[in-house]
Amino acid sequence: MALTRDFRDTVRKRAERDPAFREALFQEAVQALLAGNTSDGRATLRAYINATIGFERLSKVLRRPEKSLMRMFGPDGNPTAENLLGVISALQTETGVHLEIRAVADAA
Repeated sequence: MALTRDFRDTVRKRAERDPAFREALFQEAVQALLAGNTSDGRATLRAYINATIGFERLSKVLRRPEKSLMRMFGPDGNPTAENLLGVISALQTETGVHLEIRAVADAA
């Protein structure tokens, strides 16, 4: 069944009206990256960027070409650690959502 709205637009609208959703989206992206699920992490981070500051603003903040940033988070993207961490840092500053990492003992 076809969607009635563009997915990106739906996510953006939800993120605009729901701060908890916005925070969860960012958290899920970073958790996926830390777990080694880079394709899902990149895709979720791309959705978060589109739903918050957009690639145009991110490009200005990082002083990197917008298209280059979009490719980094595309299906075949492969951002370096420096680029990825720079993007995460910029997103934290620009959106006001700051993530903390805690060690959790394995439940097994």
